Amino acid sequence: MTRPKRIAAFTPYYTEDQAGQVRAAFKAAGLQEGDASVSDLIVRATMREVKRLQRKYNGGKPWPPVPAGELRRGQRTMDEMQHRNEDT
Repeated sequence: MTRPKRIAAFTPYYTEDQAGQVRAAFKAAGLQEGDASVSDLIVRATMREVKRLQRKYNGGKPWPPVPAGELRRGQRTMDEMQHRNEDT
């Protein structure tokens, strides 16, 4: 008997406007796109971006996994938020 894959959890932080748009996108098109939940939409979009970054920065190959707990936790700092362009 195979064991189900363990689900790793992340908590993305969105502004109210961003969260409203995520919910609106799911409500308007999620089911047609095959997303059963907002989490499905977020995972699908995130993995599409990961694959783009792999193509751009790693010759299209997956990186070695980074274990949980090795990344900085928490929301972005004010300085990080000032320099981030999320419209692209």
